[in-house]
Amino acid sequence: MSFPRYPEYNDSGVEWLGDVPSHWALEKIKYVASFMGGGTPSREEPTFWNGDVPWVSPKDMKTERITFSEECITQEGLSSSAAGMVPSGAALLVVRSGILKHTLPVAINAVQVALNQDMKALIFRGGKCRSEFFMRWVQGLNDRLLLAWAKQGATVESIEHEYLANARLPLPTMAEQTAIIAFLERETAKIDALVAEQEKLIELLKEKRQAVISHAVTKGLNPDAPMKDSGIEWLGEVPEHWEVKRLKYLVRSSDGIQMGPFGGMLTELPASDTGYRLYGQENTISGDFNRGSRWIEPERFAELERYALNSGDLVITRKGSLGSCRIFPSDARPGIADSDTIRIRPDNEIVLSNYIVLILAEAEYIKTQTELSKRGSIISGINTEVVANLTLLLPPLSSQEEILERLGFELARIASLVDEGEAGIRLLRERRSALISAAVTGKIDVRAAVPEVASNKVEAPEKEVA
Repeated sequence: MSFPRYPEYNDSGVEWLGDVPSHWALEKIKYVASFMGGGTPSREEPTFWNGDVPWVSPKDMKTERITFSEECITQEGLSSSAAGMVPSGAALLVVRSGILKHTLPVAINAVQVALNQDMKALIFRGGKCRSEFFMRWVQGLNDRLLLAWAKQGATVESIEHEYLANARLPLPTMAEQTAIIAFLERETAKIDALVAEQEKLIELLKEKRQAVISHAVTKGLNPDAPMKDSGIEWLGEVPEHWEVKRLKYLVRSSDGIQMGPFGGMLTELPASDTGYRLYGQENTISGDFNRGSRWIEPERFAELERYALNSGDLVITRKGSLGSCRIFPSDARPGIADSDTIRIRPDNEIVLSNYIVLILAEAEYIKTQTELSKRGSIISGINTEVVANLTLLLPPLSSQEEILERLGFELARIASLVDEGEAGIRLLRERRSALISAAVTGKIDVRAAVPEVASNKVEAPEKEVA
Protein backbone atom coordinates (compact mmCIF):
# COMPACT_ATOMS: atom_id res chain seq x y z
CA MET A 1 0.00 0.00 0.00
CA SER A 2 1.43 3.40 -0.96
CA PHE A 3 0.37 6.98 -0.22
CA PRO A 4 1.52 10.37 -1.54
CA ARG A 5 3.73 12.75 0.37
CA TYR A 6 2.85 16.36 1.02
CA PRO A 7 4.44 18.82 -1.42
CA GLU A 8 6.40 20.83 1.15
CA TYR A 9 7.92 20.18 4.56
CA ASN A 10 9.57 22.29 7.26
CA ASP A 11 11.97 21.29 10.00
CA SER A 12 9.96 20.88 13.22
CA GLY A 13 12.93 21.85 15.34
CA VAL A 14 12.45 18.64 17.33
CA GLU A 15 15.11 16.02 16.60
CA TRP A 16 12.89 12.98 17.20
CA LEU A 17 10.01 14.48 15.21
CA GLY A 18 11.88 15.58 12.09
CA ASP A 19 10.20 17.39 9.19
CA VAL A 20 6.45 18.06 9.14
CA PRO A 21 4.18 19.36 6.37
CA SER A 22 4.74 23.09 5.91
CA HIS A 23 1.08 24.00 6.48
CA TRP A 24 0.85 22.12 9.80
CA ALA A 25 1.06 24.11 13.02
CA LEU A 26 3.43 23.24 15.87
CA GLU A 27 1.94 23.90 19.29
CA LYS A 28 3.12 23.10 22.78
CA ILE A 29 0.62 20.71 24.33
CA LYS A 30 0.02 23.04 27.29
CA TYR A 31 -1.33 25.69 24.91
CA VAL A 32 -3.98 23.44 23.36
CA ALA A 33 -4.97 21.29 26.34
CA SER A 34 -5.67 21.55 30.05
CA PHE A 35 -4.65 18.79 32.43
CA MET A 36 -6.51 16.92 35.15
CA GLY A 37 -4.93 14.56 37.62
CA GLY A 38 -6.46 12.07 39.99
CA GLY A 39 -6.42 10.65 43.47
CA THR A 40 -7.50 7.71 45.59
CA PRO A 41 -10.25 7.94 48.20
CA SER A 42 -9.44 6.35 51.53
CA ARG A 43 -9.64 2.56 51.40
CA GLU A 44 -10.60 2.64 55.06
CA GLU A 45 -13.95 4.27 54.30
CA PRO A 46 -16.43 1.79 52.73
CA THR A 47 -18.84 4.55 51.72
CA PHE A 48 -16.25 5.89 49.26
CA TRP A 49 -16.24 2.71 47.15
CA ASN A 50 -18.52 0.59 44.94
CA GLY A 51 -20.45 3.59 43.68
CA ASP A 52 -21.42 4.61 40.16
CA VAL A 53 -18.40 6.77 39.24
CA PRO A 54 -15.86 4.88 37.06
CA TRP A 55 -12.42 5.29 38.66
CA VAL A 56 -9.81 4.69 35.98
CA SER A 57 -6.33 3.40 36.83
CA PRO A 58 -3.53 1.99 34.63
CA LYS A 59 -5.03 -1.50 34.84
CA ASP A 60 -8.08 -0.22 32.91
CA MET A 61 -5.99 1.09 30.01
CA LYS A 62 -6.16 -2.02 27.86
CA THR A 63 -8.51 -0.53 25.27
CA GLU A 64 -8.71 2.63 23.18
CA ARG A 65 -12.21 3.50 24.43
CA ILE A 66 -12.91 3.57 28.16
CA THR A 67 -16.54 2.83 28.98
CA PHE A 68 -16.13 1.25 32.43
CA SER A 69 -13.48 0.54 35.07
CA GLU A 70 -12.62 -2.34 37.36
CA GLU A 71 -13.31 -0.18 40.39
CA CYS A 72 -15.91 2.54 40.93
CA ILE A 73 -16.21 5.17 43.64
CA THR A 74 -19.12 7.10 45.09
CA GLN A 75 -19.79 10.82 44.80
CA GLU A 76 -18.70 11.05 48.43
CA GLY A 77 -15.45 9.31 47.59
CA LEU A 78 -14.93 11.66 44.64
CA SER A 79 -15.40 14.72 46.85
CA SER A 80 -13.02 13.38 49.49
CA SER A 81 -10.07 12.84 47.15
CA ALA A 82 -7.94 14.80 44.72
CA ALA A 83 -9.83 13.20 41.85
CA GLY A 84 -12.24 15.26 39.77
CA MET A 85 -14.82 14.33 37.18
CA VAL A 86 -13.22 14.15 33.74
CA PRO A 87 -15.66 15.02 30.95
CA SER A 88 -16.13 12.43 28.21
CA GLY A 89 -13.95 12.73 25.14
CA ALA A 90 -10.70 13.52 26.95
CA ALA A 91 -7.40 11.80 26.24
CA LEU A 92 -6.37 9.65 29.22
CA LEU A 93 -2.68 8.97 29.73
CA VAL A 94 -0.81 6.71 32.16
CA VAL A 95 1.93 8.81 33.78
CA ARG A 96 3.20 6.48 36.51
CA SER A 97 3.41 2.69 36.17
CA GLY A 98 5.79 -0.15 35.51
CA ILE A 99 4.22 -0.51 32.06
CA LEU A 100 6.00 2.72 31.06
CA LYS A 101 9.15 0.65 30.65
CA HIS A 102 7.88 -0.21 27.19
CA THR A 103 4.40 1.22 26.51
CA LEU A 104 2.69 4.58 26.95
CA PRO A 105 -1.00 3.68 27.31
CA VAL A 106 -3.46 6.25 25.98
CA ALA A 107 -7.24 6.09 25.52
CA ILE A 108 -10.38 8.19 25.10
CA ASN A 109 -13.05 8.09 27.80
CA ALA A 110 -16.48 7.60 26.26
CA VAL A 111 -18.15 8.39 29.60
CA GLN A 112 -17.38 10.72 32.47
CA VAL A 113 -14.74 9.23 34.77
CA ALA A 114 -12.51 9.94 37.73
CA LEU A 115 -8.81 9.05 37.73
CA ASN A 116 -6.35 7.63 40.20
CA GLN A 117 -3.07 9.42 40.89
CA ASP A 118 -1.14 7.48 38.25
CA MET A 119 -3.24 8.96 35.42
CA LYS A 120 -3.67 12.29 33.67
CA ALA A 121 -6.45 13.56 31.43
CA LEU A 122 -5.83 16.01 28.60
CA ILE A 123 -8.86 18.12 27.72
CA PHE A 124 -8.31 19.82 24.39
CA ARG A 125 -9.66 23.32 23.90
CA GLY A 126 -9.70 26.06 21.29
CA GLY A 127 -10.62 23.82 18.36
CA LYS A 128 -6.99 23.04 17.52
CA CYS A 129 -6.65 19.34 18.36
CA ARG A 130 -8.96 16.37 18.57
CA SER A 131 -8.40 13.88 21.37
CA GLU A 132 -8.40 11.03 18.85
CA PHE A 133 -5.59 12.68 16.87
CA PHE A 134 -3.52 13.05 20.04
CA MET A 135 -4.17 9.40 20.94
CA ARG A 136 -2.93 8.22 17.55
CA TRP A 137 0.07 10.56 17.77
CA VAL A 138 1.08 9.02 21.12
CA GLN A 139 0.57 5.51 19.74
CA GLY A 140 2.63 6.21 16.64
CA LEU A 141 5.52 7.81 18.53
CA ASN A 142 5.36 5.55 21.59
CA ASP A 143 9.07 4.72 21.87
CA ARG A 144 10.28 8.25 21.15
CA LEU A 145 7.84 9.86 23.58
CA LEU A 146 8.81 7.46 26.37
CA LEU A 147 12.40 8.62 25.99
CA ALA A 148 11.50 12.29 25.64
CA TRP A 149 9.04 12.43 28.55
CA ALA A 150 10.62 10.05 31.06
CA LYS A 151 11.27 11.51 34.51
CA GLN A 152 15.01 11.43 35.11
CA GLY A 153 16.24 9.59 38.19
CA ALA A 154 12.80 8.31 39.17
CA THR A 155 12.75 5.01 41.05
CA VAL A 156 9.40 4.16 39.46
CA GLU A 157 8.76 4.63 35.74
CA SER A 158 6.94 7.93 35.33
CA ILE A 159 6.30 10.80 32.95
CA GLU A 160 7.66 14.25 33.79
CA HIS A 161 4.72 16.66 33.53
CA GLU A 162 6.91 19.55 32.38
CA TYR A 163 8.28 17.52 29.48
CA LEU A 164 4.77 16.46 28.49
CA ALA A 165 3.27 19.94 28.76
CA ASN A 166 6.07 21.55 26.72
CA ALA A 167 6.23 18.90 23.99
CA ARG A 168 5.56 20.31 20.53
CA LEU A 169 2.58 18.71 18.84
CA PRO A 170 2.29 18.88 15.02
CA LEU A 171 -1.27 19.87 14.15
CA PRO A 172 -2.94 19.76 10.73
CA THR A 173 -6.26 21.55 10.27
CA MET A 174 -9.24 20.09 12.13
CA ALA A 175 -10.69 18.85 8.81
CA GLU A 176 -7.40 17.13 8.04
CA GLN A 177 -7.23 15.64 11.53
CA THR A 178 -10.72 14.24 10.95
CA ALA A 179 -9.56 12.61 7.71
CA ILE A 180 -6.45 11.14 9.35
CA ILE A 181 -8.51 9.81 12.27
CA ALA A 182 -11.07 8.21 9.94
CA PHE A 183 -8.32 6.62 7.85
CA LEU A 184 -6.55 5.19 10.90
CA GLU A 185 -9.80 3.94 12.45
CA ARG A 186 -10.47 1.95 9.29
CA GLU A 187 -6.95 0.62 8.71
CA THR A 188 -6.17 -0.25 12.33
CA ALA A 189 -9.49 -2.09 12.59
CA LYS A 190 -8.42 -4.27 9.65
CA ILE A 191 -5.05 -5.00 11.24
CA ASP A 192 -6.60 -5.65 14.65
CA ALA A 193 -8.99 -8.16 13.08
CA LEU A 194 -6.06 -10.02 11.52
CA VAL A 195 -4.22 -10.02 14.86
CA ALA A 196 -7.33 -11.41 16.58
CA GLU A 197 -7.54 -14.21 14.01
CA GLN A 198 -3.89 -15.12 14.60
CA GLU A 199 -4.37 -15.06 18.38
CA LYS A 200 -7.38 -17.34 18.08
CA LEU A 201 -5.38 -19.74 15.91
CA ILE A 202 -2.56 -19.79 18.45
CA GLU A 203 -5.00 -20.59 21.26
CA LEU A 204 -6.47 -23.44 19.20
CA LEU A 205 -2.97 -24.80 18.56
CA LYS A 206 -2.17 -24.67 22.27
CA GLU A 207 -5.41 -26.47 23.07
CA LYS A 208 -4.54 -29.10 20.48
CA ARG A 209 -1.09 -29.48 22.00
CA GLN A 210 -2.62 -30.05 25.43
CA ALA A 211 -5.14 -32.53 24.06
CA VAL A 212 -2.43 -34.50 22.23
CA ILE A 213 -0.32 -34.75 25.39
CA SER A 214 -3.24 -35.58 27.68
CA HIS A 215 -4.46 -38.35 25.40
CA ALA A 216 -0.99 -39.87 25.00
CA VAL A 217 -0.24 -39.98 28.73
CA THR A 218 -3.67 -41.30 29.75
CA LYS A 219 -4.72 -43.53 26.83
CA GLY A 220 -1.44 -44.38 25.12
CA LEU A 221 -0.66 -44.51 21.40
CA ASN A 222 -2.45 -47.74 20.48
CA PRO A 223 -6.19 -47.15 20.00
CA ASP A 224 -6.78 -50.93 20.00
CA ALA A 225 -5.00 -51.61 23.30
CA PRO A 226 -7.16 -53.40 25.93
CA MET A 227 -8.32 -51.01 28.66
CA LYS A 228 -9.13 -51.24 32.36
CA ASP A 229 -10.86 -49.02 34.90
CA SER A 230 -8.24 -46.89 36.64
CA GLY A 231 -10.40 -46.61 39.75
CA ILE A 232 -9.99 -42.83 39.55
CA GLU A 233 -13.00 -40.88 38.31
CA TRP A 234 -11.16 -38.13 36.43
CA LEU A 235 -8.86 -40.63 34.68
CA GLY A 236 -11.47 -43.17 33.63
CA GLU A 237 -10.20 -46.13 31.62
CA VAL A 238 -6.48 -46.58 31.03
CA PRO A 239 -4.38 -49.12 29.10
CA GLU A 240 -4.53 -52.52 30.80
CA HIS A 241 -0.78 -52.95 31.21
CA TRP A 242 -0.23 -49.48 32.73
CA GLU A 243 0.13 -48.96 36.48
CA VAL A 244 -1.39 -46.25 38.65
CA LYS A 245 1.30 -45.00 41.01
CA ARG A 246 1.83 -42.31 43.58
CA LEU A 247 4.84 -40.13 42.73
CA LYS A 248 6.50 -40.99 46.06
CA TYR A 249 6.98 -44.56 44.82
CA LEU A 250 8.86 -43.40 41.72
CA VAL A 251 11.77 -41.65 43.42
CA ARG A 252 15.15 -43.03 44.46
CA SER A 253 15.16 -42.54 48.24
CA SER A 254 13.42 -41.02 51.23
CA ASP A 255 14.67 -37.55 50.25
CA GLY A 256 13.73 -38.04 46.61
CA ILE A 257 11.10 -35.31 47.05
CA GLN A 258 12.64 -32.34 48.82
CA MET A 259 11.54 -28.74 49.31
CA GLY A 260 14.32 -26.14 49.39
CA PRO A 261 15.54 -24.63 52.67
CA PHE A 262 13.57 -21.80 54.25
CA GLY A 263 14.80 -18.23 53.94
CA GLY A 264 16.16 -18.12 57.48
CA MET A 265 18.77 -20.69 56.45
CA LEU A 266 19.98 -18.47 53.61
CA THR A 267 20.65 -15.08 55.18
CA GLU A 268 23.46 -12.76 54.08
CA LEU A 269 24.00 -14.23 50.65
CA PRO A 270 27.28 -13.18 48.99
CA ALA A 271 26.99 -10.65 46.18
CA SER A 272 29.66 -12.15 43.92
CA ASP A 273 30.10 -15.46 42.09
CA THR A 274 31.17 -18.19 44.51
CA GLY A 275 30.75 -21.06 42.08
CA TYR A 276 27.58 -22.27 43.84
CA ARG A 277 24.16 -20.96 42.80
CA LEU A 278 20.84 -20.62 44.59
CA TYR A 279 18.18 -21.67 42.08
CA GLY A 280 14.50 -20.70 42.19
CA GLN A 281 11.30 -20.00 40.30
CA GLU A 282 12.92 -17.77 37.69
CA ASN A 283 15.05 -20.71 36.56
CA THR A 284 12.24 -23.27 36.66
CA ILE A 285 9.69 -21.12 34.82
CA SER A 286 12.14 -19.95 32.14
CA GLY A 287 14.12 -23.21 31.86
CA ASP A 288 17.30 -21.09 31.99
CA PHE A 289 19.58 -22.29 34.79
CA ASN A 290 22.20 -19.67 33.94
CA ARG A 291 19.81 -16.88 34.92
CA GLY A 292 20.06 -15.05 38.23
CA SER A 293 22.79 -13.80 40.52
CA ARG A 294 22.13 -15.47 43.86
CA TRP A 295 25.10 -17.31 45.30
CA ILE A 296 26.02 -19.28 48.41
CA GLU A 297 29.41 -19.88 50.00
CA PRO A 298 31.08 -23.28 49.35
CA GLU A 299 30.98 -24.05 53.07
CA ARG A 300 27.26 -23.25 53.22
CA PHE A 301 26.65 -25.42 50.17
CA ALA A 302 28.31 -28.34 51.96
CA GLU A 303 26.06 -27.78 54.99
CA LEU A 304 22.94 -27.71 52.79
CA GLU A 305 23.95 -30.56 50.48
CA ARG A 306 20.66 -32.40 51.07
CA TYR A 307 19.01 -29.61 49.02
CA ALA A 308 21.52 -29.86 46.16
CA LEU A 309 20.40 -30.33 42.58
CA ASN A 310 21.94 -33.11 40.51
CA SER A 311 21.82 -33.63 36.78
CA GLY A 312 18.50 -35.26 35.89
CA ASP A 313 16.67 -34.00 38.98
CA LEU A 314 13.30 -32.35 38.39
CA VAL A 315 12.49 -28.93 39.86
CA ILE A 316 8.85 -27.84 40.32
CA THR A 317 7.55 -24.42 41.31
CA ARG A 318 5.38 -24.70 44.39
CA LYS A 319 3.95 -21.16 44.64
CA GLY A 320 2.56 -18.60 42.23
CA SER A 321 2.98 -20.29 38.85
CA LEU A 322 2.16 -23.78 40.13
CA GLY A 323 3.57 -26.81 38.41
CA SER A 324 6.27 -25.37 36.15
CA CYS A 325 8.59 -28.35 35.89
CA ARG A 326 12.11 -28.60 34.43
CA ILE A 327 14.99 -31.07 34.35
CA PHE A 328 18.16 -29.77 36.00
CA PRO A 329 20.75 -29.82 33.18
CA SER A 330 24.13 -31.50 33.35
CA ASP A 331 25.99 -28.30 32.41
CA ALA A 332 24.46 -26.13 35.16
CA ARG A 333 26.60 -24.76 37.98
CA PRO A 334 26.36 -26.71 41.27
CA GLY A 335 23.79 -25.30 43.65
CA ILE A 336 20.68 -25.82 45.71
CA ALA A 337 16.95 -25.19 45.19
CA ASP A 338 15.29 -22.46 47.26
CA SER A 339 12.08 -22.79 49.29
CA ASP A 340 9.84 -21.73 46.38
CA THR A 341 10.69 -24.96 44.56
CA ILE A 342 10.52 -28.70 45.16
CA ARG A 343 13.16 -31.15 43.91
CA ILE A 344 12.19 -34.58 42.61
CA ARG A 345 14.87 -37.24 42.08
CA PRO A 346 13.22 -39.93 39.89
CA ASP A 347 14.22 -43.57 39.89
CA ASN A 348 15.13 -43.88 36.21
CA GLU A 349 14.88 -47.67 36.34
CA ILE A 350 11.12 -47.14 36.70
CA VAL A 351 10.35 -43.81 35.07
CA LEU A 352 12.13 -41.44 32.70
CA SER A 353 12.68 -37.88 33.92
CA ASN A 354 11.42 -36.50 30.60
CA TYR A 355 8.24 -38.53 30.96
CA ILE A 356 7.48 -37.08 34.39
CA VAL A 357 8.07 -33.57 33.02
CA LEU A 358 5.68 -34.30 30.19
CA ILE A 359 2.98 -35.35 32.65
CA LEU A 360 3.50 -32.74 35.37
CA ALA A 361 4.28 -29.69 33.27
CA GLU A 362 2.21 -30.35 30.18
CA ALA A 363 -0.82 -32.40 31.17
CA GLU A 364 -1.67 -30.08 34.12
CA TYR A 365 -1.63 -33.01 36.54
CA ILE A 366 -0.64 -30.86 39.49
CA LYS A 367 -3.34 -28.28 38.85
CA THR A 368 -6.03 -30.93 38.26
CA GLN A 369 -5.24 -32.97 41.35
CA THR A 370 -4.66 -30.08 43.75
CA GLU A 371 -7.91 -28.44 42.69
CA LEU A 372 -9.75 -31.69 43.30
CA SER A 373 -8.18 -32.12 46.71
CA LYS A 374 -8.95 -28.52 47.66
CA ARG A 375 -12.53 -28.85 46.37
CA GLY A 376 -12.39 -25.71 44.30
CA SER A 377 -10.79 -23.40 46.86
CA ILE A 378 -8.02 -21.02 45.84
CA ILE A 379 -4.66 -22.78 45.78
CA SER A 380 -1.80 -20.58 47.02
CA GLY A 381 0.90 -23.25 47.01
CA ILE A 382 1.84 -26.92 47.27
CA ASN A 383 4.19 -28.84 49.52
CA THR A 384 6.16 -32.08 49.42
CA GLU A 385 3.21 -34.10 50.73
CA VAL A 386 0.99 -32.92 47.88
CA VAL A 387 3.70 -33.72 45.32
CA ALA A 388 4.46 -37.10 46.88
CA ASN A 389 0.82 -38.16 46.62
CA LEU A 390 0.26 -37.06 43.03
CA THR A 391 -1.21 -39.89 40.99
CA LEU A 392 0.66 -40.80 37.82
CA LEU A 393 -0.16 -43.31 35.11
CA LEU A 394 2.94 -45.35 34.47
CA PRO A 395 3.47 -47.32 31.26
CA PRO A 396 6.52 -49.60 30.86
CA LEU A 397 9.81 -47.84 30.09
CA SER A 398 9.65 -48.90 26.44
CA SER A 399 6.21 -47.29 26.09
CA GLN A 400 7.45 -44.13 27.82
CA GLU A 401 10.25 -43.87 25.25
CA GLU A 402 7.83 -44.47 22.37
CA ILE A 403 5.42 -41.80 23.64
CA LEU A 404 8.22 -39.27 24.06
CA GLU A 405 9.54 -39.97 20.56
CA ARG A 406 6.12 -39.80 18.88
CA LEU A 407 5.08 -36.65 20.73
CA GLY A 408 8.41 -35.01 20.01
CA PHE A 409 7.58 -34.78 16.30
CA GLU A 410 3.96 -33.70 16.80
CA LEU A 411 4.75 -31.09 19.45
CA ALA A 412 7.60 -29.67 17.35
CA ARG A 413 5.19 -29.23 14.44
CA ILE A 414 2.65 -27.45 16.65
CA ALA A 415 5.39 -25.27 18.19
CA SER A 416 6.53 -24.27 14.72
CA LEU A 417 3.00 -23.20 13.79
CA VAL A 418 2.69 -21.21 17.04
CA ASP A 419 6.01 -19.49 16.32
CA GLU A 420 4.81 -18.59 12.82
CA GLY A 421 1.59 -17.15 14.24
CA GLU A 422 3.42 -15.10 16.85
CA ALA A 423 5.85 -13.80 14.22
CA GLY A 424 2.88 -12.79 12.07
CA ILE A 425 1.35 -10.89 14.99
CA ARG A 426 4.62 -9.02 15.58
CA LEU A 427 4.78 -7.99 11.93
CA LEU A 428 1.14 -6.85 11.94
CA ARG A 429 1.70 -4.76 15.05
CA GLU A 430 4.85 -3.24 13.59
CA ARG A 431 2.89 -2.40 10.46
CA ARG A 432 0.13 -0.83 12.55
CA SER A 433 2.57 1.33 14.49
CA ALA A 434 4.43 2.41 11.33
CA LEU A 435 1.20 3.37 9.57
CA ILE A 436 -0.03 5.43 12.53
CA SER A 437 3.34 7.15 12.90
CA ALA A 438 3.53 8.03 9.22
CA ALA A 439 -0.01 9.46 9.16
CA VAL A 440 0.15 11.58 12.33
CA THR A 441 3.57 13.04 11.55
CA GLY A 442 2.68 13.91 7.96
CA LYS A 443 5.12 11.54 6.31
CA ILE A 444 2.20 10.42 4.14
CA ASP A 445 -0.95 12.21 2.95
CA VAL A 446 -3.97 9.95 3.53
CA ARG A 447 -6.74 12.43 2.73
CA ALA A 448 -7.50 10.88 -0.65
CA ALA A 449 -8.10 7.54 1.09
CA VAL A 450 -11.11 9.04 2.91
CA PRO A 451 -12.60 11.45 0.35
CA GLU A 452 -15.88 11.72 2.25
CA VAL A 453 -14.12 13.62 5.07
CA ALA A 454 -11.01 14.94 3.38
CA SER A 455 -10.54 18.47 2.13
CA ASN A 456 -7.84 20.53 0.42
CA LYS A 457 -6.32 17.47 -1.27
CA VAL A 458 -2.78 18.15 -2.48
CA GLU A 459 -1.32 16.06 -5.31
CA ALA A 460 2.20 14.82 -4.67
CA PRO A 461 4.61 11.98 -5.49
CA GLU A 462 3.87 8.63 -3.91
CA LYS A 463 5.88 7.25 -1.01
CA GLU A 464 5.94 3.58 -0.11
CA VAL A 465 5.22 2.81 3.56
CA ALA A 466 7.03 -0.22 4.87
